[in-house]
Amino acid sequence: MKIAIRRMGNSRGVIIPKPLLLETGMKDEVDMTVENGSIVLRRPRTAPREGWAEASKAIAEAGDDALQWPAFANEADADIEW
Repeated sequence: MKIAIRRMGNSRGVIIPKPLLLETGMKDEVDMTVENGSIVLRRPRTAPREGWAEASKAIAEAGDDALQWPAFANEADADIEW
């Protein structure tokens, strides 16, 4: 598919067809790099555990943060010398 490079202010840009965006999962932001003379667009990587803090707060506020495994000891714990 050939797409025209258009003038956008002092820059140039292309219009990416919606079906291509849907197929790649790209939305409002992309990571752009140059690789072997080609411009490459990728979905931005999310940081590991991004959003976990907010999700934990929501779980706690809902009262759904009880221990799933109750505390328990190992048989030989009493024999351990600290």
